Amino acid sequence: MESRGWQGGGHGASGEHCRARHHERPLPPPGGEAGIPKQELLFCLSEYYGCPFVEYDEGIILSREALRRVDGERLKAALWAPLSLRDGKAKVIACDPGNPSVTEDVRNALGVQEIEFLVALPSDLARIIENNQDINPQFPLTAGRTPLAKVRNFLAEQRSRFACRRTALAKGRTGLAFVRTGLSFITIALSLIRFFSGGIFLTSLAALFLAAGIVMAADGLLWYLPARNASGKRTDFVLTEATCGTTILEVARPGNDPVFMRSTVVKGADALRAGWASLSPVMRRRFLASDRTDMAEERTALAWYRTLMAEARTGLAFARSGIAFAGLGIGLLRQFQSGSWMAFDIALIGTGCLMAVEGFFWYLPGRRAGRRGLEAIGAIEKAPRIWDAVLPFAGKGDPSGKRCAPRPPVSAFHSPGVWATTGLALERTVLAERRNVMARLRTVMARSRTGMALIRTGMSIAAVGIGLQVFFGVSSLYWTVLNGTLILAGLLFTADGLSWHLPAERVRKQYPYCSHDMEMSIPDYGIPASDWERVVFHGEEE
Repeated sequence: MESRGWQGGGHGASGEHCRARHHERPLPPPGGEAGIPKQELLFCLSEYYGCPFVEYDEGIILSREALRRVDGERLKAALWAPLSLRDGKAKVIACDPGNPSVTEDVRNALGVQEIEFLVALPSDLARIIENNQDINPQFPLTAGRTPLAKVRNFLAEQRSRFACRRTALAKGRTGLAFVRTGLSFITIALSLIRFFSGGIFLTSLAALFLAAGIVMAADGLLWYLPARNASGKRTDFVLTEATCGTTILEVARPGNDPVFMRSTVVKGADALRAGWASLSPVMRRRFLASDRTDMAEERTALAWYRTLMAEARTGLAFARSGIAFAGLGIGLLRQFQSGSWMAFDIALIGTGCLMAVEGFFWYLPGRRAGRRGLEAIGAIEKAPRIWDAVLPFAGKGDPSGKRCAPRPPVSAFHSPGVWATTGLALERTVLAERRNVMARLRTVMARSRTGMALIRTGMSIAAVGIGLQVFFGVSSLYWTVLNGTLILAGLLFTADGLSWHLPAERVRKQYPYCSHDMEMSIPDYGIPASDWERVVFHGEEE
């Protein structure tokens, strides 16, 4: 299409002036530029190029077939976009439709000969392309709702893996309980054999207890070893810093070992988010999708901390089993200081010590996770909430101190369909926030359970020391020092466990999820909110 000369007038600007202003600054503000109203500038360009003009509108849908042929980022650089493509003809929006290179680019990219042009300002054209990419202004392609949904799927997969690992660890702890029970049977059998001699009845009973104990201990180890092997292959999950919609959570290396990272800060995102009341419903839904992705990342990180603490509890259970082995060996060795059983007693002590060392080695990462999890929860609680932008108080900053009810997320002139979709997106975000609150509570409770496991471990250590001291007395200085060390170590572990457990109990009492009723609305955006049905979850229900 050849460029046409300026043939109109009466608009306060010549055609050359309009075109010059059009190219000097590619992003003119909506209200006009250098005294030229936007509508007048568009009318000048329309008359100059001899084609209709187009303003940005969310209802403008570009040709999907054409977009499959040409990348959206290339279109923004080339400053044209395919509106329709049919029967070898194309309708194209361009910022400089009179440029022969634009015409040639369109023909080569779309494979057409006949082109109908429409003119638009660069800012409007960029927004049309971005809206068809389902992203807000200046945001990367990963900010689209579909890419964000994929990131949430990867995060959900990670949480499922953590849940499977916690289930395996729970099975491992159950196996260790079998081991300790089997050890109790073995202890009874050895006591009958070594403390009481003779008698076919006692010998048979001891053999029965010994066989049962060995079988239970072996079965418990078969439950425990897979959990140990699985935990040895763990990979860390690093929580990024959410920025309330100004950066986008992205995934690299999608698959079995994804890596999550954040985009650079999007220019203008702060101002865009601050003007929430002026955003269209679809722009709000994109921000809410990003918020839900940030919340999903938080839940995944908390699930990872809970998994590490579950490993710590498993390690402490293994340590308690080792303490039981070592305590039995020490008791037998002190009672029978020589004889053919001495090697067996020493082997019990050595095995128990190795088990205790490995168990406490498992505990150290869990302790770090408990600290980091609590710090993360504290930081999250202090961070700005998305609702400060989504539902600002109308009376905020009023000298009188009065605050009005929050504005609704949509305006009265929006259609019912917009009410429904935006309302549902907001409801999903509210539910995601509720899940995060409960995830924080579960993390605090996991820390409490880990503290209780530490208390049980400390009490086991102290019990071994007290039992040995009471049974054997103070006949030997070295054994007395060892007993005292065991008692002191047990008390220290118990005190440390209480420092984990008691604060968590105070937090638990602040939440109604464990013992009180919960009432939730079932939204139906086709009727007034006052008519929505409500469902009650009772505290005793599972």
